[in-house]
Amino acid sequence: MDLIYTVSIWLLPVLFAVTFHEAAHGYVARFLGDDTASRLGRVSLNPLRHIDPFGTILLPGLLLFARSPFLFGYAKPVPVNFRALRNPRIGMVLVAAAGPAMNVGLAIAAALSFHLVVYLPATMAQWVAKNLANALIINIVLAVFNLFPLPPLDGGRIAVGLLPNVLASRLARLEPYGMMILIGLLIFLPLAGSQLGLDLNFVSDLISSSTDAVIRAILRLTGNI
Repeated sequence: MDLIYTVSIWLLPVLFAVTFHEAAHGYVARFLGDDTASRLGRVSLNPLRHIDPFGTILLPGLLLFARSPFLFGYAKPVPVNFRALRNPRIGMVLVAAAGPAMNVGLAIAAALSFHLVVYLPATMAQWVAKNLANALIINIVLAVFNLFPLPPLDGGRIAVGLLPNVLASRLARLEPYGMMILIGLLIFLPLAGSQLGLDLNFVSDLISSSTDAVIRAILRLTGNI
């Protein structure tokens, strides 16, 4: 019963966060001239179109089981043909930024909704409050994590769009290896450091401290603290 309750307060926030994040990429890309995602049915709020079995379910589950200090995952990337955008370079930045921006918006909406929980029946209020709290956390973790400046993450694509051509092209070449580099920084480097008696969790610590700062700012902005 405890397992069912735990799943029930995490599943909806995760599905909403991932689905709206990916759909935002697709909507902005279509608005700016590329209909690739639309033609492939990825401009959708149907979570089944965005869930990646490994990245969305198995990887976070394995990290949770292994008691990793930092959980992360990913959905199926929304396909975007940046050359089809009316202004490819600025378009890349706007399409990439749309996902994290959507997550920040959802987090603010969740924080504002805390004020409405008192009007719910007592039997429902705690469950809704936990869903909202988890929605706030998940959306900000997803936004901050995706803004890490390494392709294929959104932050990497934003950096490629904003950096001078020489630096942008070098960073763009890392895209095929980006997830391997990230897993190495978040998992294998800290494990190696623990064997050597060194704290090499600096990437996890940076993401965690940034996440905490943004969550506090949103709670303060919405009158919750």
